[in-house]
Amino acid sequence: MLKILSLVALLVFSGASHAELEQEISTKAEEIADKVVAWRRDIHANPELSNREFRTAKAVAQHLRDLGMAVQTGVGHTGVVGVLKGAKPGPVVALRADMDALPVVEETGLPFASVARGKYEGADVGVMHACGHDNHVAILMGAAEVLSQLTEHLRGSVKFIFQPAEEGAPKGEKGGASLMIAEGVLENPPVEAIFGLHIGQQGSAGTAMFRSRSFMASAQRFDILVQGKQTHGARPWAGVDSVVVGTQIVNALQTIVSRQVDITQSPAVVTVGSFHAGVRNNIIPDSAVLSGTIRTFDPKIRAQIHEKLKHMAVSIGQAHGAQVTVEIDSGVPVTFNNPRLTADMVPTLRKIYGKDRVFVAGRVTGAEDFAFYQEQVPGFFFYIGARPVDIAPDEAIPNHSPLFDVDESALVPAVKVMSQLAVDYLARYSQQ
Repeated sequence: MLKILSLVALLVFSGASHAELEQEISTKAEEIADKVVAWRRDIHANPELSNREFRTAKAVAQHLRDLGMAVQTGVGHTGVVGVLKGAKPGPVVALRADMDALPVVEETGLPFASVARGKYEGADVGVMHACGHDNHVAILMGAAEVLSQLTEHLRGSVKFIFQPAEEGAPKGEKGGASLMIAEGVLENPPVEAIFGLHIGQQGSAGTAMFRSRSFMASAQRFDILVQGKQTHGARPWAGVDSVVVGTQIVNALQTIVSRQVDITQSPAVVTVGSFHAGVRNNIIPDSAVLSGTIRTFDPKIRAQIHEKLKHMAVSIGQAHGAQVTVEIDSGVPVTFNNPRLTADMVPTLRKIYGKDRVFVAGRVTGAEDFAFYQEQVPGFFFYIGARPVDIAPDEAIPNHSPLFDVDESALVPAVKVMSQLAVDYLARYSQQ
């Protein structure tokens, strides 16, 4: 009987009144389109590195306070959390956006391009929103404004999570989703589900992509220190060449996935992203430092790669008389979309974007620390397309490129979909 009553209540709510609410969300999102674009451009012009998002956090917190929300700041260093209480009882759903930029020198030539500089692991670097987090913040600020005007319709509460350090905290620091969770972001009030999105040029503006279950890869950072023996470049036999040992390690690591792992089970990637050694052309340095990333979708394959990487690097060092140490961090787990939640909420994506504009995506070897939230509560993470019309699909610019940009027409549909996901979730799950 209870199930029948719940179904009847849901059907009643999904009738004309719900259709009117959908139209109101759409209208209010269109009304703030210029504001959302302005927020995005301001944040883009003033990017901040992981755990240093002070200006962004201040602007977000003030915006949420102006909307009448209870706001908590300083969560996970610079994180901001706002809670919007609906007029009707019901569950708590969270919407999340990441705020940090990358150590990249921008080359887009945009009138609001970043010229910011910062310090990253001791180095002076350019700073750029090369992964689209400026858009994520603006979108969620927009959704907060839309939903704050509709509290009389909300069956429960919405928690807005603006998160620092998604790209990873600087070495030696804690940060990101895992730290926010440890500091209670999913409690007081307890969150029952969470939604997040990522913008990119994988699709054209006005499209969305999702995948149930395993969507994005787990990621672990590895650091390899090669300790050799310094000598004159003209007398290499008098030392142990850390550069030669390091290059052999780099080449050998590429055989782990291609020759030592059954890739028919699950895809995997091992990449060396940095190699630092020496200061002068005629000195063989005493040490070299390599850093990279491991991407997997399967825990067994992940463990195999970790073991083989450590053994291979140490063994190559021993063969040359060098001492090699390897550190692999715990990293980020697989982004896993809860299958029931995904099935329930994909209709919302299709409602906003259109049935023929929402696609099932393949696995993505990029990683997302949104996965930490999904380990605690059911979560749904999806992509939105934002490829500019003058860029062909086969020339799409990847995230993390100094040339990365988006078609800003993608922002308002994203405001609509985040707002609608919250409303639809609360309507459906308040009846269960």
